[in-house]
Amino acid sequence: MTATATTPEHRDGSPTGAAHVRPRTPRRRPPAVAGRIALHVLLTVLGLAVMVPFLWMVTSSLKLDSQVFTIPIQWIPEEFHWDNYTRIWERIPLVTYLRNSLFLSVVITALQVLTGSFAAYGFAKVRFPGRDALFVAYIATIAVPWQAYMVPQYIIMERAGLVNTHLSLILLQAFGAFGVFLMRQYYLTIPDELCEAARVDGLSEYGIWARIVLPLSKPALASLALLTFVNTWNDYMGPFIYLTSNDLWTVQIGLRSFVSVYDAEYAMIMTGSVLSVLPILTVFLIGQRYFVQGIATSGLK
Repeated sequence: MTATATTPEHRDGSPTGAAHVRPRTPRRRPPAVAGRIALHVLLTVLGLAVMVPFLWMVTSSLKLDSQVFTIPIQWIPEEFHWDNYTRIWERIPLVTYLRNSLFLSVVITALQVLTGSFAAYGFAKVRFPGRDALFVAYIATIAVPWQAYMVPQYIIMERAGLVNTHLSLILLQAFGAFGVFLMRQYYLTIPDELCEAARVDGLSEYGIWARIVLPLSKPALASLALLTFVNTWNDYMGPFIYLTSNDLWTVQIGLRSFVSVYDAEYAMIMTGSVLSVLPILTVFLIGQRYFVQGIATSGLK
């Protein structure tokens, strides 16, 4: 009697075994790709919308005063007045204004980076009683509007004899709660084991901050420096209140020279605005990579 081998079959009658290969189904394009394309299109449209005021400012700087506010808007002027960029240097001491703005921005940025990073190290890596409560109280000052303490600050600066000096603006803006918050959030991502190992090796807290923490914090430092530089450069109310001498004015105050009682030279204002944006644009393009990385890794996503 001979035995016959039987092959097991599926319910549908197809044999099972190693030789059986299921037919491949064509892969469908994942819906995530379509969503990503839509997101890129949306971001492109929003980016162009953000650029509209800047483009209008650039085109207006090449027009006459009577052509700036025409209705409908004339995006491309019929005649380009490039001489606006040469006449503005003769109309106002723009070199002096730019130099004052650059001096204040660089000094205040350096001080805020120094004080902010040092205070943030104490709040993030040094343990002492009441540390968290003190940090919350210090950060809460961000919610207090500047107009609430503007008058007391001015009285203090006046009694100290610092009104109409750059030192008044430097002292008032050398410390910032936002910078401390930004740096502390980044310091929390640095392992505490590095600081503990440095303490065991005999390194002081100042040495740990300068030799270990700071070299690891370049993205956060670049972000804080860029934000502080831009805010100081664009500051209008501070120089307007404390600086009365024309030789001390910043570029934002200097552009008021084109505004008279009865009229304003809008083309010259737009020309000066374009020139004042160029330093900020240069700084941002240089530190763009560190700025994005610092914001993304410091809890401000």
